[in-house]
Amino acid sequence: MGKVLGLFLSIFKIGAFTFGGGYAMIPLIEKEVVGNKGWITKEEFVDILVVSQSLPGALAINTSIFLGYKIAGLLGAIVALLAVILPSFFIILIIAVFFMQFRDNYYVNAAFKGITAAVPMLVLVGAISLSKGLEKNIRTAITIIIGLIALAFFNIHPVLVIILSGLYGIIFLRKQV
Repeated sequence: MGKVLGLFLSIFKIGAFTFGGGYAMIPLIEKEVVGNKGWITKEEFVDILVVSQSLPGALAINTSIFLGYKIAGLLGAIVALLAVILPSFFIILIIAVFFMQFRDNYYVNAAFKGITAAVPMLVLVGAISLSKGLEKNIRTAITIIIGLIALAFFNIHPVLVIILSGLYGIIFLRKQV
């Protein structure tokens, strides 16, 4: 039961103090479950993240459910789901109650501008952290470059890029796995 409570507190803490959604949470979740707690390996985390991104739904929720299941089974998955949802629920509830009173407050607007500016950096840290788990070879580099070009210049939907990348892996990399 101690591991389940620890799982809840770890994910709840990250959910309560991370702005910017699932991508901003990735480096913090990884640091907690891989680095601080040692519940899973870096490779397991990357696998969980890949599957979580490939499925419909919010990245933070999918990742938390998979992590919870990996760490503590079905109970862990349920606890992790609650832990990632509850902070946002409570924060949104509080904001909804008080927002109308403070929406034009200079300091509140300034704080949100500062938070908004920090979010891209958290996403970048997550991308750099995930890249450490990638195999460093020409195939990986080409896959990344083609994916970036497809997303940035041809405006191809990210889901299609993920599906095509998965098919590429199945067809061309199956002997290596």
